[in-house]
Amino acid sequence: MKASLQVRLGQQITMTPQLQQAIRLLQLSSLELHQEIQQALESNIMLEEVAEDEYETSNSDNQDLDFSREDDFNSDSSQAQEKLSDSNPDLSSVNDEGSDEIALANLTDIPNELAVDSKWEDIYDSILTPTDLPHSDDKDFLANQRSAAETLQDHLQWQLDLTPFSDLDRAIATAIIDAIDGDGYLRAELSEIAQTIGRDPKPSTKEIGTVLRRLQHFDPLGVGARNLSECMLLQLKELAPDTPWLKEAKILAGKHLALLGTHDYAQLSKSMKLTRDQLREVVKLILSLNPRPGAQIEPPQTTYVIPDVYVKKVHGQWKVDLNPEVSPKLRVNSYYAGLISRNNKSADNQNLKNHLQEARWFIKSLKSRQDTLLKVAKSIVKHQSAFLDYGEEAMKPLILHDIASELEMHESTISRVTTQKYIHTPLGIFELKYFFSSHVATQSGGECSSTAIRAIIKKLIAAENTEKPLSDSKIATLLSERGIKVARRTVAKYREAMVIPPSNERKRLA
Repeated sequence: MKASLQVRLGQQITMTPQLQQAIRLLQLSSLELHQEIQQALESNIMLEEVAEDEYETSNSDNQDLDFSREDDFNSDSSQAQEKLSDSNPDLSSVNDEGSDEIALANLTDIPNELAVDSKWEDIYDSILTPTDLPHSDDKDFLANQRSAAETLQDHLQWQLDLTPFSDLDRAIATAIIDAIDGDGYLRAELSEIAQTIGRDPKPSTKEIGTVLRRLQHFDPLGVGARNLSECMLLQLKELAPDTPWLKEAKILAGKHLALLGTHDYAQLSKSMKLTRDQLREVVKLILSLNPRPGAQIEPPQTTYVIPDVYVKKVHGQWKVDLNPEVSPKLRVNSYYAGLISRNNKSADNQNLKNHLQEARWFIKSLKSRQDTLLKVAKSIVKHQSAFLDYGEEAMKPLILHDIASELEMHESTISRVTTQKYIHTPLGIFELKYFFSSHVATQSGGECSSTAIRAIIKKLIAAENTEKPLSDSKIATLLSERGIKVARRTVAKYREAMVIPPSNERKRLA
């Protein structure tokens, strides 16, 4: 064999840094996007955010890129170009296609794209931001900070400080409090707690049990219990002695709680020698207790969802708009852009050029994200208009391929733009992925969405007789009567997905 040179012509797809940035911004949630924009504003002097009042009153005098107003984009870009050209004759206008990029006519040394294997940090410098940001003089920064929520351990420790204990008992009580979980239950064994106490000799399990019984009188009632039965009994002991059915409730909580959990009321009535009416009163008292006493002190934190898209009906048609609070309003700072000189080859001037190019790419990626999100949301609303009119039972089958084919995009793009993006509808706030579901064939030859089937199952269970709940087989039969062919195991799968217990656990006393 001998060495030779050959010329081959081929095509390949490469991921430029510009495309990588656009894809990364596309899959960010509204919160992550806000953080990304803040980081860009802090690291790039060419980017600046436009205040809402300034944008509304002087939109014609700046280069603001309002992605929610696509019709006015070209005119805004032209006005931005004129302002930049006035401040520096070396700066050119927007390109002929009306792009949002702010081009430099004579600075040919600015690359249009980065090398494929390069990173932002290899080309562009980041600006160091101070750790202590200045705050407005008319606001107390510390007063506006959210304080940490009180935990169950804090609440118990506060009561411990007000209760007289010996030094050893106080150490034992502190160890017990540390072992109590958020629901108020003591999950550790007494022997394990003894090993965590830094005393020699170690306290006995009897001493720890004595301290535990004192802690079990703390607020909330039932805290420090080692199981559900003990938690119920601790709360029943604090009720007034003349409470009706108190004695029977203690017997039920202490000996027959497992039967109550399986809703075996026939066996429970037989074991306690009570009539059905008497058992109903006892169960009513048990249900008035709190099985998770610690949750009322340390409630779960509420997470609020900011919708990315709004949909409302206007003149009988569903209209889709981007949320103006999420849509970013950014522009290039004309002052710093005007500092760029064509003939200046200094490092500072080159740094300004690099930041300007980075700002152009960032703004273009943001606009691409908003445009894609709006297109996908409009397409989803068009396919699922029946859901918006009539509810979940009218949901139509829809898959990613349907939207991708209609918009001539790849399915992965549709998947990215619908993940962690939410739409506000008259029926509530839903993730865009909620509108995609598989289908089940109907007897008439059509298709029914799995979301619609789950809604029908939920409706049937809500209207069932609690003394004789519907089994999965019975629900499958009822669906078959409506023309929907589903197997019993399919009904069970949908029911479990909605966190609905089986029929034997849904049984109640009338």
